[in-house]
Amino acid sequence: MQPVLVIIDIQRDYFAGGRHPLVAPDAAADVAARVLARHRALAAPVIHVRHESPVGGGFLEVGTDGAEIDLRVAPDADETVIVKHAPNSFIGTDLDERLRDLGARELLVVGMMTSMCVDATVRAALDLGYAATVVGDACAAPGLAHGGVEVPGEAVHAAFLAALGGAGARVVESAELPADA
Repeated sequence: MQPVLVIIDIQRDYFAGGRHPLVAPDAAADVAARVLARHRALAAPVIHVRHESPVGGGFLEVGTDGAEIDLRVAPDADETVIVKHAPNSFIGTDLDERLRDLGARELLVVGMMTSMCVDATVRAALDLGYAATVVGDACAAPGLAHGGVEVPGEAVHAAFLAALGGAGARVVESAELPADA
């Protein structure tokens, strides 16, 4: 069985003009769109995850344009969309049940933010016994700061991907994905 493609939170608020723009989200969304097209061509299962924050939550707020999925990775009518309210896509959703119903053992993950929802979801997937492959160039992160130290988004992204690799996920670039698997 092909891995299930899980597309996490590629939503409008993460792009220029949105409420929480990330570093290089367009490049990541373009790659995610190519991964999605490849997966669809293989007739492999796809699950879209969409985060919704309550009004006043700052970004990805319910009912706003920023909470909408970017058109490059918009779900087809027959594809599952899961709405979540926490960084971990398994918390408060039926994601695990849907994956088990599909007989999934392996996930292929793309999305935003590498440093939050991608990280939380992949770690939970590993804890639940799934094999997880993260397509690094189909993810994006913000710059962060702590203790007066500014951490550029590229470094945040790389650090979280490295940590996921150390936690047991397989981390690849899209060019490393086989054309037929």
